[in-house]
Amino acid sequence: MKSLIIAEKPSVARDIARVMKCSKQGNGYLEGNQYIVTWGLGHLVELADPEAYNPEYKQWKMEHLPLLPEPFKLMVIPQTAKQYTAVKAQLHRKDVGEIIIATDAGREGELVARLILKKANCQKPIKRLWISSVTDKAIREGFSHLKDGREYNNLYDAAMCRAEADWLVGINATRALTCKYNAQLSCGRVQTPTLAMIAKREKAIRDFVPQPYYGLQAKSNSLSLTLTWQDSGSKSSHSFDRQRIESLLASLSGKPAIVEEVRRTPKKIPAPLLYDLTELQREANRRFNYSAKETLNIMQRLYENHKVLTYPRTDSRYLSQDIVPTLKERLRACSTGPYKSLAGRLINQPLPAKPFFVDNSKVSDHHAIIPTEQFVQLDHMTVDERRIYDLVVRRFLAVMYPPYEYEQTSLIAKIGKETFLAHGNIVRHQGWKAAYETISPAGCETDDEEDLWESGQAPETLVSKSQQLPPLKNGDSLSKLTLSMTQGKTKAPSPFNEATLLSAMENPAAYLESKNRELAKTLGETGGLGTVATRADIIEKLFSSFLLEKHGKDICLTAKARQLLELVPEDLKKPELTANWEKKLSEISQGKRNRNAFMTDIRDYSQSLIRQIQTAEGTFRHDNLTNTKCPLCGKRMLAVKGKNSEMLVCQDRECGHREIISRTSNARCPVCHKKMQLRGKGDSQIFVCSCGHKEKLKAFQERRQKEGAGVTKRDVAKYMNQQKKEAQEPLNTAFAQMLSGIRLDDSQH
Repeated sequence: MKSLIIAEKPSVARDIARVMKCSKQGNGYLEGNQYIVTWGLGHLVELADPEAYNPEYKQWKMEHLPLLPEPFKLMVIPQTAKQYTAVKAQLHRKDVGEIIIATDAGREGELVARLILKKANCQKPIKRLWISSVTDKAIREGFSHLKDGREYNNLYDAAMCRAEADWLVGINATRALTCKYNAQLSCGRVQTPTLAMIAKREKAIRDFVPQPYYGLQAKSNSLSLTLTWQDSGSKSSHSFDRQRIESLLASLSGKPAIVEEVRRTPKKIPAPLLYDLTELQREANRRFNYSAKETLNIMQRLYENHKVLTYPRTDSRYLSQDIVPTLKERLRACSTGPYKSLAGRLINQPLPAKPFFVDNSKVSDHHAIIPTEQFVQLDHMTVDERRIYDLVVRRFLAVMYPPYEYEQTSLIAKIGKETFLAHGNIVRHQGWKAAYETISPAGCETDDEEDLWESGQAPETLVSKSQQLPPLKNGDSLSKLTLSMTQGKTKAPSPFNEATLLSAMENPAAYLESKNRELAKTLGETGGLGTVATRADIIEKLFSSFLLEKHGKDICLTAKARQLLELVPEDLKKPELTANWEKKLSEISQGKRNRNAFMTDIRDYSQSLIRQIQTAEGTFRHDNLTNTKCPLCGKRMLAVKGKNSEMLVCQDRECGHREIISRTSNARCPVCHKKMQLRGKGDSQIFVCSCGHKEKLKAFQERRQKEGAGVTKRDVAKYMNQQKKEAQEPLNTAFAQMLSGIRLDDSQH
């Protein structure tokens, strides 16, 4: 009898098939003497739409609600039905005796495979492959330690509960709001609290009133020394009392400073922890302005295609003890290009006896993201892939270097009775900062390979700035000081960008209405709003639903979102809901809670949501109506901003027609080098830049060809067809994807 292996994606299936010697190709599978390998395309099966229970539910009507299926039905996703049929055929082969689940090792990966098995009514024994990288070595070791599939039944129960609960709450609340207010209004237990956090930040910015503050500085030009005043009571370096500071300035001017104390304290700073997915997404957004979704997609390619990084969807920043023996091999694998000397120093010396980044208790399903043992070929990567790989490798190297050591010198002086301070650092040992020596200041994003490794900068927390203090001792007198008043204003909170929004979703305790410590602790333990695997998709969905828009890098609520938050039930706006859910789901996955009891509570909650929406008072008003009429139904269209585009959308949700009128492109302006907007349709399309430059699409193409960009007619035709296709799709994908075959190299402008 043979074993059937189910992988999550074709690329992983091919790797497993090669290692397990399955070379015979069939329809949707690869076969060998002992194993058959087949694959999904992500999910092949999902929970059925409401109309699967009753054709009447295709029409959204309040009288149909609440929808409470029991049991839930499954449906094959139409776009991937062909592959599901191929997998089902292999599942029911008479010579297949067992199933090996080799989907991604996590809650959602478990669901991918189990839904296929359930829909196909396959009852054969199950084993589980649980690995965090797809190198040949990891696959071989994983197959030598296969687990009994029954060990993961609780994880499957938790995954099903999550899916069914989101279906019940999301579909019922969304349909109720949409029917009640006759507008496309969607909500959910993660996306709505995320909107509420942004609304709270925007209110704080609106309500903020800047306050001026003042301080004192004493400068000695002969010694290149600056002393800063410190309030003896509050220990603050500034005061809101201008009159007091002016009085001190007048009374202290011309007086010498007497050195009271010089402290020299040795300090050590260990390297920052390894990356989990959220921290990597934050860093990539800060340095390269990549969205969370873009970073995840790049990571998936580095994990699946290049096999040079471990499993990306992890929430841990530590390694488990069993990874330690493989560290030298991983160092050798990445010892190339700009990392050769950095890794070489580590290869030839013993590892730390007790590495601070190794802690089994802080690793859940997967350890931190690190390089694999696979040899790296940098020239096979795209610019984006090399940037993300660079982040991970430098952090991996940094944690194995010794701490950064410096001597902190503090000088305390008195002018009259007032205290003045100065601080300075002397570097004693570069330590882990050697891993960032070749990094130059941020902002020089370039596609030129020579400059690639010099783009960006080390994280802000890694850089220390201080003055070099002169050799002074207790009792020294400093005369001829220039005393001056400093002033500034308190600053409003910054608007969210993708990096800071990810941080808020990961740690939403500050946004809890109840200020309940127990719930705050739960949110911290369960990873906040969403998971590392879903946050990127949640943010993208909020953009594609026209609830969020971008102003530069800042993320802002749309008028639609602000009205939605007025109309949605209060519970759905609170992070507490997710905290409670995730705590219970975690208990289900550990076998500590019954899934049926959880689902009973969710059904009751769904019914209460419908009652709240039905009896609520409120109205929804479109404030973005245009005079352009829909070509299909004739109703006036709405002007909306997506993440990277502006479009017209029919106000009638049943019609759903939409037209893209402007899209941010990857094409750079030849005048100021900023990204240009592409506006219009067909042959009349035109590139427009904020600096005033305009250029027809045809002229742009001709210019690029003259510059040697190699844009072919086929490339252009492919792009134009893709644009037409995307105009009909509900998701607002990036212009860069449509130009994937066209090289738009900034360095040639």
